[in-house]
Amino acid sequence: MEPTRWLSDGEQEVWQRMLAVLTLLPAELDGQLQRDADLTHFGYGVLALLSETPGRSRRMSELAALVNGSQSRLSHLVGRLERQGWVRRERADDDGRGSVAVLTDAGYAHLAASAPAHVALVRSLVFDALTPTQVAQLGEITAALLARLSPTGGCPAPASRRGSASDGS
Repeated sequence: MEPTRWLSDGEQEVWQRMLAVLTLLPAELDGQLQRDADLTHFGYGVLALLSETPGRSRRMSELAALVNGSQSRLSHLVGRLERQGWVRRERADDDGRGSVAVLTDAGYAHLAASAPAHVALVRSLVFDALTPTQVAQLGEITAALLARLSPTGGCPAPASRRGSASDGS
């Protein structure tokens, strides 16, 4: 058995800061979205992914994988989004067994109305605090961490978000 490789004082300090960011940032993002848009950050992510997909629809199993959520959690969320009129479920055309989540026009309009305040908060909390060099470094760091944590990189392939309802987050 290999001896434990304890964190150095410097690594421990960085780790504690990272834990604080991982706790505080999601809470801030969730709070803003719940106050302003009646959405969780998870819900916003689902609507944003659907808005960027041709036909504004995705198979539920694919969507769960892309948003790093269980199928059960996604199903509960989509049920709530359905009651709000923002998403509807349909049977999958290809096999008739699976379900597809479809972003409605009302859901797209709600996402489009919600995006500016959300993006402003993301910019304020993250990007405005960093130099362009630090943003590039953060991109490299998060890519390296995601490569260890998720075989798919933990997020959908980057898409051009210019002009989409989910611009920037």
